[in-house]
Amino acid sequence: MNNILLIIILQLIYVPLLTLRTIFLVKNITVLASIIGMVEVLIYVFGLSLVFSGTQSVLAMVVYAVGFGLGIFLGTMIERKLAVGYVFAAINTQNKNNELVEFLRNEGFAVTIYKGEGRDSERYKYEILTKRNREHELFQIVERFEPNAFIMSYEPKSFKGGFLVTRMKQKKNR
Repeated sequence: MNNILLIIILQLIYVPLLTLRTIFLVKNITVLASIIGMVEVLIYVFGLSLVFSGTQSVLAMVVYAVGFGLGIFLGTMIERKLAVGYVFAAINTQNKNNELVEFLRNEGFAVTIYKGEGRDSERYKYEILTKRNREHELFQIVERFEPNAFIMSYEPKSFKGGFLVTRMKQKKNR
């Protein structure tokens, strides 16, 4: 029975590490991904050896599978909390909202504004690049000032230059 408990604990460590390693690889954080990968493989081999040893192998296999599923859930929760990376948000409004723009800029968001043509009227587009851990905050601010705004965000693969990069360099030099 101790092995069964150990198997599920190992899966709850192994699978979140697997999730984080994959995300770090996608985001090109290779050194950290490599370190996590080494730990991950040690846990994997040890856990699998527990599954295939002893007389309770069918129960151990089921527990291993359940632990894997729970580990995916836990890994996803951890990744959401870490929110590694950046998001690009495009916000569309019917009117130019200077109060929104000023508030966002005072909160440290870089905002670029474009005027365009919508189906029925002029539209204003605000482009913002920010750290992923501020995405929810950004959405809340926009919702407060422009409840009917259309907001779309996605994760850019790479970027170069601009306000955010300059600000990050300044913080490193302090």
